[in-house]
Amino acid sequence: MARRKKIYEGKAKILYEGPEPGTLVQYFKDDATAFNAQKKDVIEGKGVLNNRLSEFFMGGLAAIGVPTHFIRRINMREQLIRAVEIIPLEVIVRNRAAGSLAKRLGLEEGTALPRPIVEFCYKDDKLGDPLVTEEHIIAFGWASQQDLDDMIALALRVNDFLSGVMHGVGIQLVDFKIEIGRVWDGDYQRLIVADEISPDSCRLWDVKTGQKLDKDVFRQDLGSLTDAYSEVAKRLGVLPAQATPIKPTLIN
Repeated sequence: MARRKKIYEGKAKILYEGPEPGTLVQYFKDDATAFNAQKKDVIEGKGVLNNRLSEFFMGGLAAIGVPTHFIRRINMREQLIRAVEIIPLEVIVRNRAAGSLAKRLGLEEGTALPRPIVEFCYKDDKLGDPLVTEEHIIAFGWASQQDLDDMIALALRVNDFLSGVMHGVGIQLVDFKIEIGRVWDGDYQRLIVADEISPDSCRLWDVKTGQKLDKDVFRQDLGSLTDAYSEVAKRLGVLPAQATPIKPTLIN
C-alpha cells in the first residue's frame, strides 16, 4: 500500500490527503486527553466508537439540511471528508451549567439555563483555547459579522437536532462544541459543520440517574470511557444492544 501523506495530526485525529482533490481522510485515534493535554491515556476502541458516532450524527444533520464535511465512512477508524478552511474558533452551545461555565459564574452543575447559550473560544492549545467575544472575533479578522450570524444559526440547529435525538434515548445534552469550516462554490462561500460530533465533544448525562456518558468519565476518573461511549452507541442503535465494547482486534 502506498504511504499516505499526513496533512495534520491533532490530539484525537489524523488528517491524510484524500483520494480525490478537495477531500481528506480523517482517522480517529484511541488517544484521550484532558485539561489541555495535561492528562493523557490511550483508551482501546475509543477511536472506533467516535468514528461510528460522528458518522451517525453527521448523517443525521445532512438529512435535515445542515451542511457538513462528512462524505462517507471508509472503515472502522476512517472517514472520507470534504477539505475545508477551518475557522479558528470552537463554537460551544450550553443547555445546562457545567464545566467552565459553572465555575466562571458560580452556578451549580446541572442548572438549566434560561435558553441555549452560544460561546466562542479561540483555537490555540498553547493559550488554552481562551474564551473570546464577538468583538474579538471581528476585530482580529477570524470571522465577519455575517459569518458569526451564520455560525450561531448553524450551532443552534445542531443543538435542536442533537437535543431531540438524545432525549429520545434518555440522554440529556448538557453542552457540546463544534468546529465550522469555509468551503467555496465558485466565488460563493458557505459555512459547514466540520471536525467531529461525538462524546469527546459533548456532555451527555443519563436523564434518570445523571450518570455521565462523555469524556468527563476520563477527566474525573469515573470508570471506563469505552463502556460509557458504548452505552451511547447502543442507545442510538449504532451498536447492537448486546454488543461488547469494541476492541482494536476488530479493526480492518
